[in-house]
Amino acid sequence: MSSKTTSEQDKPVVLKKQNATIGNRQRIGLWAGPLVFLVVLLLPAPEGMGPEAKRMAAIAALMAIWWISESVPIPATSLLPIVLFPLLGIMPTGEATTPYASHLIFLFMGGFIIALAMQRWNLHRRIALCIIYCVGFSPGRLVFGFMLATAVLSAFVSNTATAVMMMPIGLAVMLQTKTELEQASAKDHTSALDALGVNLMLGIAYAASIGGVATLIGTPPNTVLASYLSSVYNYEIGFAHWLLVGMPLVIIFLPLSWWWLTRIANPMPGLSLPGGKQVIEKEIKEMGSMSPGERWTAVVFGLTALGWISRPYLADFFIEPKMIKDATIAMLGALVLFVIPVNLKKHDFVMNWEWASKLPWGVLVLFGGGLSLATGFQKSGLVKWIVDQIEFLSGMPIIALIFGITIMVIFLTELTSNTATASMLMPVLGGIAIGLEESPLLLLAPAALSASFAFMLPVATPPNAIVFGSGCVTIPQMVRSGLGLNIIGIILVTLAAYFILIPAFGIVVGELPDWVK
Repeated sequence: MSSKTTSEQDKPVVLKKQNATIGNRQRIGLWAGPLVFLVVLLLPAPEGMGPEAKRMAAIAALMAIWWISESVPIPATSLLPIVLFPLLGIMPTGEATTPYASHLIFLFMGGFIIALAMQRWNLHRRIALCIIYCVGFSPGRLVFGFMLATAVLSAFVSNTATAVMMMPIGLAVMLQTKTELEQASAKDHTSALDALGVNLMLGIAYAASIGGVATLIGTPPNTVLASYLSSVYNYEIGFAHWLLVGMPLVIIFLPLSWWWLTRIANPMPGLSLPGGKQVIEKEIKEMGSMSPGERWTAVVFGLTALGWISRPYLADFFIEPKMIKDATIAMLGALVLFVIPVNLKKHDFVMNWEWASKLPWGVLVLFGGGLSLATGFQKSGLVKWIVDQIEFLSGMPIIALIFGITIMVIFLTELTSNTATASMLMPVLGGIAIGLEESPLLLLAPAALSASFAFMLPVATPPNAIVFGSGCVTIPQMVRSGLGLNIIGIILVTLAAYFILIPAFGIVVGELPDWVK
């Protein structure tokens, strides 16, 4: 491997950081959270709400305000149950901390480590370039190629890291195309090139969010959903089972989003791209042949994905099949990377702890906090109280309720963390579903999917913020393009919940599943 490649690989992926200066929202949230917490604690409990449930409601209000405002770092807020649950008599410290070690958190950890290995050896870059090269180089095909490559990668690699990698490739294509057009023709292509730049950048951001919903490990809200169901109901969503819902949604939404961007929101009339092919060919050539680390990462990644998909059919090969979870396979794949050598003399292996330490630990803590919060809802009786209050929803058609939840979550996550929003809503929506005698999945899965489909603002998702930083996209352009996709997303999630989720999981509308009873 060349020294140039090695130096590039050693650069860590830059993830979104909390602003150094505190804004009005953070300042208000910092004081509003404790104030609301105290008010809820001191006011008389509503009829039917026990003292533990009232104290739990106060904790939930504090965490919700701090999560939404981000006045305190989201992972720090997620640690509050460890302190407040025992102090307020909700549950002992041991029970409050147990959810932070859920097996689904280790599923995500294993997936993160494999994704970091892909980044270390640039396997993700090679996959992306090859997909773009195969799709084609007309303006429309080029945008779709970038979107397809981004979506495929973000199903397994974090949406943020995928966008960070794809954006400079897109900018390089733009620069080369502009240079060659200026040399080949005196015609002004500025407006068409601007439209191409907007579509490339927004296509990368939107595809990163859309592709992430395909798998359980593709985006945090999916894992929040699976972790909540496992922790509260002991119900496991398998990796392969989720594909039955996530993959069809991505297959439908990705081309629709491409069509919306390139045909409606930002059309690119009369533009041909002389430079796109050369840039991609040059990038592929500079990568050279696959290094040993890259080859081994590809093998381990492929075998891990195969293990996730085929686990339900491999029961006869295990001593105790019920003990084997998707997290077992994920951690096996991750650990194998630490023992495969690429250079024994230098004691260099496919994965080392220097790279593994770049794990987004804060996201894992957030998962644990959300699960602990959900357990508190159950233990304190707050879920039962919520269930008793929502009789007025009993006459509403379930598809209308799903539609309303989808609208609420998509537009809420335009301004809040999608992971924190999902963590906050799971116990509430789960309680509502049980009160309506419906499967919790009918409300929780659409909420998790919707949390990934905020497209209008730079602050909505890290990929949106990343491409906004390219300078190719203005806020009005993002709002105009994203509003249409928000509406399409609302319709698709609602229809997918009713026509894909129900048959895929064997849900009977109007009946509680056995795993809830």
